[in-house]
Amino acid sequence: MKWPNLKHLHYLVILHQEQHFHRAALHCHVSQSTLSTAIQNLEEQFGAQLLERDHKTFLFTPFGLELVERSKALLTDAHELVDFAQSAGNWQAGKLKIGVIPTIAPFIFEGLIGNVKQHLPDIKLQLQEDTTANLLTQLNEGGLDLIILALPMDTPGCKQLVLGHDPFHLIAHGDLIESLPVPLNVSDLPKESIFLLQQEHCMTGHAVSACGLKHKEQVSSLAASSLYTLVQLANSKLGFTFMPELAIQNNILSTTPLVSMPAEDMAYREIGMVWRSGTTRVRLFRHLAELVAPLVPIPTLTR
Repeated sequence: MKWPNLKHLHYLVILHQEQHFHRAALHCHVSQSTLSTAIQNLEEQFGAQLLERDHKTFLFTPFGLELVERSKALLTDAHELVDFAQSAGNWQAGKLKIGVIPTIAPFIFEGLIGNVKQHLPDIKLQLQEDTTANLLTQLNEGGLDLIILALPMDTPGCKQLVLGHDPFHLIAHGDLIESLPVPLNVSDLPKESIFLLQQEHCMTGHAVSACGLKHKEQVSSLAASSLYTLVQLANSKLGFTFMPELAIQNNILSTTPLVSMPAEDMAYREIGMVWRSGTTRVRLFRHLAELVAPLVPIPTLTR
């Protein structure tokens, strides 16, 4: 059988992503007829129906869905092959696309960029900030080479490498801290007094788990979209929040009257790197990990 055209497989993946022929064609920078013809060519080549068509609507067949998933893996390998060839086989050269979650990105980007420039000058770095769920999707689909996120986190089909620990601190206005009993039991804090991030941020789950937040009635219904918003909420004297040491070390509390104290039982989150199990760039990723680990408050990975 004739080998499938990688470009046609790319069109198929984008069509599945967009679920619309016109949007997919715009994404691929081709005409809608070109995209449609490519899908038909794949169907003829494989001798199987990829789409169930009904006038202006369509559904992917079970075979079509399976081909999409296999095409994603094949296209990812093809991209890595091209990057390898363009760097003449030099693992310390080429394009590197890294995704980082919002509760880590603002505090390591400067150091990460500086370390890569100094130690991996032939690497063309591309950085992206997004939620854990979105970054994992892009990693698995080949849009990113690796991601930096908070652990523990389920990452099927991927390898994890822990870089270090990031302790949590209880944050509040100085006036509120003075009124707290010592030692502090988080479960004794008033109802609706603890501000957390919105649920799409994995730090909320890590903070709840690590800091012993067993009573949901303590958590305020007002959820923040960023750590900087949490700072503003805590500064209002209306309650408390948890802040990772990584953010505190990078002066997120500067110029505020907020005070931090270690969370109960020295609670922390892990910061780690994640990449696809089948990648050929593990040597580069492990070297990069040695450059990122010193940016974590308590590095556990050493050279």
